Amino acid sequence: MTARTSSNSRTRVGKYELGRTLGEGTFAKVKFARNVETQENVAIKILDKEKVLKHKMISQIKREISTMKLIKHPNVIRMFEVMASKTKIYIVLEFVTGGELFDNIARRGRLKEDDARTYFHQLINAVDYCHSRGVYHRDLKPENLLLDANGVLKVSDFGLSALPQQVRADGLLYTACGTPNYVAPEVIKSKGYDGAKADVWSCGVILFVLMAGYLPFDDTNLVALYNLIFKANFNCPPWFSSSAKKLIKRILDPNPLTRITIAEILENEWFKKGYKPPKFEEADVTLVDVDSIFNESGGSPNLVVERREERPAAPAMMNAFQLISTSQGLDLSCLFEKQMGLVKRETRFTSKSPANEIVSKIEEAALPLGFDVKKTNNKIKLLGEKPGRKGHLAVTTEILQVAPSVCMVELRKSGGDTLEFHKFYNNISAGLKDIVWKTTEEGKPEEKKDGASGQFSRANFCYRLLKRNIFLIFRWL
Repeated sequence: MTARTSSNSRTRVGKYELGRTLGEGTFAKVKFARNVETQENVAIKILDKEKVLKHKMISQIKREISTMKLIKHPNVIRMFEVMASKTKIYIVLEFVTGGELFDNIARRGRLKEDDARTYFHQLINAVDYCHSRGVYHRDLKPENLLLDANGVLKVSDFGLSALPQQVRADGLLYTACGTPNYVAPEVIKSKGYDGAKADVWSCGVILFVLMAGYLPFDDTNLVALYNLIFKANFNCPPWFSSSAKKLIKRILDPNPLTRITIAEILENEWFKKGYKPPKFEEADVTLVDVDSIFNESGGSPNLVVERREERPAAPAMMNAFQLISTSQGLDLSCLFEKQMGLVKRETRFTSKSPANEIVSKIEEAALPLGFDVKKTNNKIKLLGEKPGRKGHLAVTTEILQVAPSVCMVELRKSGGDTLEFHKFYNNISAGLKDIVWKTTEEGKPEEKKDGASGQFSRANFCYRLLKRNIFLIFRWL
């Protein structure tokens, strides 16, 4: 979460007021928004029509929207509506605050078997429902599984999904897609595959990752990785229960004809422990209006206009609540990472250098690594010149003020592969060491002492900052 930048205006799209950017990719960005009529928080995916047309992605966008209109399930991200202006498409989605299941695993490591089973229950419920509606996800992985505030799993990102009309007369799909580590062997062979059985394989890989904390099939060489997948060459860790091992081996069966089905998974003894069938209402939907998002005529019912409204200027400095939101719970001692450590999509560090100096240092460190640098105020966008596993790595950097002489620098992956972002951060860190604020514990003496110990720690700094802003908490409560 980032602080609001100083501004005296807000953008309105229909009945929604747009806020901060939650994520950004090559063809779209996702923004936080609020329904001004109901005060409900939502996420709005904004696509540029010109880019969609230029890259011939109309059919893919229509497919994603059609898919999400067909699905209304407690374990799938809800799509509320779709709007369009003359230049943009707006997909209004459910806003979830628990982050990605991927980040949960990276932070906690492997999950206890009962916790992994609970998530697996919800995943299978969602996938089973999608299949009942003729929808095959084809890119199931922890990064596409979100958690709401109550820890409920939500399947997202249907950009690669397949609809019934894409299934050929033989009942098979022929487009090879997905993430290599999670994709079924028959998909890689490109000889036709059953979408339901391919999704089941991906669910099995996810279950393994949840319980083991690492991938069952992993190799830096793509050919070697595919050979592992073709042979289902993996071993379950010793902490897996025997019944869990049996189920995973039946799911990760390289032969789709003998692979366990979802119906059989639902009857499996390991799976049935603590299982509660989902309760929800069937969606009553129509897809006749999907084409209208590309219709610029005034008769289109979902045509909207972006407009800016004047509002009081928001403070540029981070307040106490925003500081707390960047930490885990109320443990402010871990507010700022010393190093990335875990594979995450964003990281941050503190600096006592002026913002312009931080910008210059980041630019100097990024250019030799092969990144194009674009600067706007206190934001920097870095784009890798060479494509990686998932396209060009894109990193958004924002500098935020947390105190008159202290800045927080947030680096967030906005495109490309998460592992490549991890390597990028490790490489760029060497060029930023002069501006990173280090405590005495890290080997760099500070000018200002604190307390009897004569040391100034980040935890003490956060405590004083929180104490200084405590009146805000009581006022907002």
